[in-house]
Amino acid sequence: MTMPWNLARQTAREAVKPLEAVEVALADALGLALASGVRALASQPACDTSAMDGYAVAGSGPWTVVGRVAAGDPVPGATGAPVPGRAATGEPVPGMIRAGEAFGVATGAPVPGGADSVVPVEVCSVEGSRLHGEAVVGKHIRRRGEDWSAGDELVPAGSAVTPAVLGLAAGAGHDTLLVHRRPRVAVVVTGDELLHSGPPRPGRVRDAIGPMLPGLLAGADLLGTVHLRDDPSALTDALTSARADVLVTCGATSVGPADHLRRVLHELDADILVSGVACRPGHPMLLAALPDGRHVIGLPGNPFAALAAALTLLRPLLDTLGGHAIRPPITATLNAGAHSTDTRLIPVTRTGIPTGHDRPGSLWGAALADALAVIPPGHGAGEVELLPL
Repeated sequence: MTMPWNLARQTAREAVKPLEAVEVALADALGLALASGVRALASQPACDTSAMDGYAVAGSGPWTVVGRVAAGDPVPGATGAPVPGRAATGEPVPGMIRAGEAFGVATGAPVPGGADSVVPVEVCSVEGSRLHGEAVVGKHIRRRGEDWSAGDELVPAGSAVTPAVLGLAAGAGHDTLLVHRRPRVAVVVTGDELLHSGPPRPGRVRDAIGPMLPGLLAGADLLGTVHLRDDPSALTDALTSARADVLVTCGATSVGPADHLRRVLHELDADILVSGVACRPGHPMLLAALPDGRHVIGLPGNPFAALAAALTLLRPLLDTLGGHAIRPPITATLNAGAHSTDTRLIPVTRTGIPTGHDRPGSLWGAALADALAVIPPGHGAGEVELLPL
């Protein structure tokens, strides 16, 4: 019995649990999901710092310039080193400036204690050791912990590790991240009619699904692709020998004489979780669980139908295995409805304009599109969910 599209996607999402967590170097975490939230290992800024090139000042001006500090230098006075301008007097090092004093600072440099503000170099002048200008109390100083405090959670578990997350984690002090390992995927492409090079000819078509699939496996490792004739024994061997978390078959999902997948799965004692989905294209798709815990996603043999099935079943399954949190749906307003008894998946631009060319056997429309619009049964014009491509 075919399953409603939204229930099929939910079934795929809930069929598995996230894979185990592994600790990896930052460079190896891109695209994976956080198994643990990223927490700050230190406050940022770690001390009061200057937001401008200029002078840290205390009190009202004019001021006497008593020293200078650059980005990367220690906090003035914190190490016991003499503060320039005072060493000759023999006065003790206070670690802070006094009213009427100024300290030259670079952007990002630590600000000495006691500073009220930073006067930008563009709006001041220096004559000898005397600084003239106007100061606004609190201006241009980034206070310690202003961005975050040590221990704050910056990014929650389940978030995808993006380039920005990598930079943030490094800035917060991390060399490694705890992420869920990548799902391992093996692909089996079946069909006596398929060619794998050269142009199609009468009775033979090029395999379009095999080249398409790797790009749909973001965050997963593709172990390999096997090409088989329509042979149930060969299909059985391929499914039993692949050491993958997910096995993706292309073709053989329907009920014709060459469609062997369902019979093979039955002989392997698989539990069929989804056997057909009430959507167009892609309705012969299926999802099964093998006794050893591996899962099989059966994609139809028509290329656009296979794409629709991959976004319906494969992508949610891989997202859960990889530990990715469910994100709010992306939507757009579609000006024309489908008025179908099944869910329709049609290629559209990011603004919801259909690209056309959406026959099940053709990827032309999908190649011109930004997403597939999900049009529920009986839906007219209005807001619909988009499955990004």
